[in-house]
Amino acid sequence: MNITEAAKKIEGTLVAAKAAADREIQGGYASDLLSDVMGNSREGDVWVTLQKHVNIVAVAQLNGLAAIVLVNGRQPEPDTLARAEELGIPIISTPMQAFDAIGALYSTGVHGRRPA
Repeated sequence: MNITEAAKKIEGTLVAAKAAADREIQGGYASDLLSDVMGNSREGDVWVTLQKHVNIVAVAQLNGLAAIVLVNGRQPEPDTLARAEELGIPIISTPMQAFDAIGALYSTGVHGRRPA
């Protein structure tokens, strides 16, 4: 599944880095603790979070994540949006709660993966 397809499954809107929306998702990770994501997510994961500040883009770049999903209708802060565009890291905003967004992604085959 690619990022565009994932956005549709979670009723989301791609708000950053639309040019990278064809990237394939390899797995998923959910956490709001940046150090947890840095230590446990894997390259190609889609990350589900409620955080919207610029540091999420740094974490996504560091770990080579496929995309960031912001839940509960959250929108990235302006500096977050600018940095994501600059680095080509897609951000999806969904009105769904985290539990529902993760369930929708899981039902389409996006599963968590054990850290390498």
